[in-house]
This record gives sequence, structure tokens and C-alpha cells, in this order.
Amino acid sequence: MTDAFILEAVRTPRGRGRPDGSLHSITPVQLAAQTLAELRDRTGLDTRLVDDVTLGCVTPVGEQGADIARVAALVAGYDESVPGKQLNRFCASGLESVNTAAAQVMSGSSELTIGGGVESMSRVPMGSDGGAWAIDPRVAWQQYFVPQGISADLIATLEGFTRDDLDAYAVESQRRAAHAQQAGHFDRSIFPVRDVIGEVVLAKDEYLRPGTSMADLAKLKPAFATMGEEAGFDAVAIQRYPQVETIHHVHTAGNSSGIVDGAAAMLVGSKRAAKKLGVKPRARIVGFASIGSEPTIMLTGPAGASRRVLKRCRMKASDIDLWEINEAFASVVLRYQRDMDITPDKVNVNGGAIALGHPLGATGAIVLNIALDELERRDLSTALVTLCIGAGMGTATIIERV
Repeated sequence: MTDAFILEAVRTPRGRGRPDGSLHSITPVQLAAQTLAELRDRTGLDTRLVDDVTLGCVTPVGEQGADIARVAALVAGYDESVPGKQLNRFCASGLESVNTAAAQVMSGSSELTIGGGVESMSRVPMGSDGGAWAIDPRVAWQQYFVPQGISADLIATLEGFTRDDLDAYAVESQRRAAHAQQAGHFDRSIFPVRDVIGEVVLAKDEYLRPGTSMADLAKLKPAFATMGEEAGFDAVAIQRYPQVETIHHVHTAGNSSGIVDGAAAMLVGSKRAAKKLGVKPRARIVGFASIGSEPTIMLTGPAGASRRVLKRCRMKASDIDLWEINEAFASVVLRYQRDMDITPDKVNVNGGAIALGHPLGATGAIVLNIALDELERRDLSTALVTLCIGAGMGTATIIERV
């Protein structure tokens, strides 16, 4: 098989996913198009050489529908010969899109591809696409469906994580993210998003809350207690996990991922393509894996996916220098660290989605991007990036600096 390399990586800043967020005026296709244009301009890319563009998008309806990858490539001014496809593996869509781009190169079916993702959560709200899993009673009943927040609280209950445990993790995520932004650790890949007249609307991640304290977080009410207790989802989860007497609702808006807008893209190619472009590869995509996991608890897939990709690549956890796991909820990261027996000083070293936000379809590509930048900054070798996924799945990717 042919090796696949990351040749360049770019991302937008993440804007608050509300009508008053800085990126709300930017349509999803423009977010994606500006990202693709930045990738082209940084590399001097002749877009006629691009074999395919794959973009993750979790809510592909309305403005984000109709194969946003192909349309964004056209809007960005790419040659009309460049195809595009939209991919949805829920929260891992952005990472899976990079993996798909790499697989095309590894198989020899493509020389040069782009993987990434986009999500405008302020314009296309999460859940707008519906889906039988959540709204068809026959399907929901059979699968013991509960919303993700209930799953996160279920993990905390089973693992014995307290509200203080989760809040302490969230405070540290905010501290690390604020330090990273101030120190310029994100500057390598981030670019400013502009409006229709060329004015910069956002140049850095805006969701952060620097200085967040335990006392601040203690004031927040549990986010999922009402849906669990009054809407009956606690009872559903307990049917699936009868060893649990009561679900403790310990997740809040402060220790869960933020709703934001954003996009990211990576140029992935063979060594021959890199040489043709005159671009030095930044990292090799060593391997990747996706798994299914129990769909009610839903958020435990990252450990299984990580073990699978490590085994597939004939590596051990001790071979990994940096770990990135999406901070969908604090309990997800705490359980993952316990499952993989890794120390917090190597995990999400620049904070994560609790502090920076989680633009669903783009997050996987963003955290892979951040891991690559940090490997270079610290002069380290390998990173493993993973995300938990709706309906019970996990995706993980290992990269190695060239």
C-alpha cells in the first residue's frame, strides 16, 4: 500500500453557535469554501490535481445539504473537474473524512485528496435532520435510545465520577485552552474568516471563558436532569443498565462541549504528489479504525477504537506522545484516561471542546490539526486522535511526524 501524508492543514476559528456569534452571518458553504481556498493558497495548489474532496457534516439539511463538499469546492474556485462528497459519522465525521481521503491515497485510487468538515450550528441547529433512531418510537424503543447527555451522566454514575471531578476537568480545559491561545499555539493553522466585503469577522476562537473557576461552575444547574427525570429517559437507561438505581445528573453547560460554528480541511497525498507540488509532508497517517459500541451508553467507543488502531499498527499506548480525545463531556475523557491507562499531562494539552467548542462535522479534522501542530511545536513524533460518536461508535487515527 502507498503511504498517505498530511501535506497541509488549515481551520477556521470557532465562533459561538448562536445568532450573536461572530460566524453566524457566514453561511456553511462559505465557511467550507473559505477553508478550501486557504488550503489552496497556502500550498499554491493547482486544483486540477485534486482527485476528491470529502467533508464531514452532521446535519446535512437546508444550507448544509445538497453535497456541501462539491458545492464548496466550486464556490472556492476549484477546477470543475474536482468531485466532492459529504460524509456523516456523527461527531467523528471530520476525522472520518480525513481517514477516507487517506484511504483513497493508500489504495492507489487517488494521488491527492482533501479531507475535513464543516458545521454551522448557529444556522443549522443540531438535530434538524431528525432520524429514525431518535424519532421513530419503534426504533427508539428497540435500541433503548436516550439523548447523549443522559449517556454522559450514566457514564459518570457507573464510574463514580462526581460533579467536582467533572468541573475540575473543565476548569483545567479552560486553563489550557486560554494559555494555548495566548501563547499562539493555534496560530500555525488558523486563518481569519471574512464577510462578503472582505472584512474579518473572526480571527481566533471565541467560545473560551478564561479564568473559569470551580465556584463559577458550581453555580450551573445540571443540564440533563429534566429530560432524564421528567421526560423518562433515566428510566430507559436504567432498563438497559439495571445495576444502576439512580442516575446522577452531574453534567452542565460548563463541563460539556460548547455549540460553535467552524470548518477545517487537510491536504492528503502520496509522496509522489507532494514532490510534484513541491510541498514537504508534515506527517504520515499511520492508521485508523472505527468501531461500534453499546448505543445507549453511546460514548465509550474511543477506547475500543484506540485499541484496534494500535493493534492494527502494531503499536502500544506507550508509543504515543500526545493524545487528543474530543471533550464531548468531561466524563468521556475521564473514563478514556482510565481505560487507556494514560496520564492527563499527555491528553488534550491545549484544552478541548469544553473550552473551545465542538462544531460537529468539523471537530475531528480540527483536533487532528491541533495534534499535528503540537507535535511540531514540541518536537515529538506520534499522536492518537479519537472521538466518541452518537449511536455508539468510536473512531481513532494515529499520525507520525515525517
